[in-house]
Amino acid sequence: MNGIISVYKEPGYTSFDVVAKLRGIVGQKKIGHTGTLDPDAEGVLVVCLGNTTKLSEMITDKDKEYTAEMILGVTTDTEDASGKVLSEKEVKVSEEEIRSAVTSFIGESYQVPPMYSALKKDGVRLYELARKGVEVEREARRISIYSLDIISIDMPKVTFRVTCSKGTYIRSLCRDIGEKLECGAHMKRLIRNRVSGFTTEDSFTLSRLQELKDEGRLSQAVIPVTKLFPDLPIYRTESDADRLLYNGNPLSLKMVTCQGDNTIKNDGDIIFVKDSEDELKGMYKVDERRHMLAPFKMLL
Repeated sequence: MNGIISVYKEPGYTSFDVVAKLRGIVGQKKIGHTGTLDPDAEGVLVVCLGNTTKLSEMITDKDKEYTAEMILGVTTDTEDASGKVLSEKEVKVSEEEIRSAVTSFIGESYQVPPMYSALKKDGVRLYELARKGVEVEREARRISIYSLDIISIDMPKVTFRVTCSKGTYIRSLCRDIGEKLECGAHMKRLIRNRVSGFTTEDSFTLSRLQELKDEGRLSQAVIPVTKLFPDLPIYRTESDADRLLYNGNPLSLKMVTCQGDNTIKNDGDIIFVKDSEDELKGMYKVDERRHMLAPFKMLL
């Protein structure tokens, strides 16, 4: 089975747990998620099946939206509610100061990722070092906060909605807001509402996916990869060009026919290519000068 399933990850599961359970439901090993969610977090976890795993980087290079609950005045070693309390401080800031501090993070900035994360330092996961009591210097990474809106303030809890670039840690955003307010903060709860076009409304819990499997309707939850990139034209090879396609060779423009109205417009365009039996086999890039299609991502 090839395609994408938008899973609603419930609290208590790691992202790896979701993949492991989904392997049992789908009945295949080649499955991978496109963006880790912490065990206590919930919401959209986009999972790739079969050859679609080769496109995971393209799928994850999208904006995400979260709803987060932040507690002011308390810091933890994990930057969320699951960690050990490091400090407690009386919160004396006003609502106006909170709103000003929160919205000041809109735009591009550099963020130091948390120690309790899956990032690697010299080949070792940071969380593995953190569990041993080892803290290492982390390089700040460039992130973008596109929007950041406060939903409610019920001191010391602040609930906000944020849209951000990939690689943004909301735990660390809460940490940084707390530091700016000089009282400290940690993240209490996190829901990922959206990853690109995938939302909580059209995501499936693991139990619902198992029900669909038992009913013989699991395919209804699987989204073809072509729907993720609706602007990309879809072309189909003639039967005598299938062998070249299967081997990942360049193709002449004469060997393919467009399906639908969305056609090649410019040199360098990326297109989907199916074989003569209408099975998706790869993504190609247009080389107009040579009247050729060059392999870009093969899905064999």
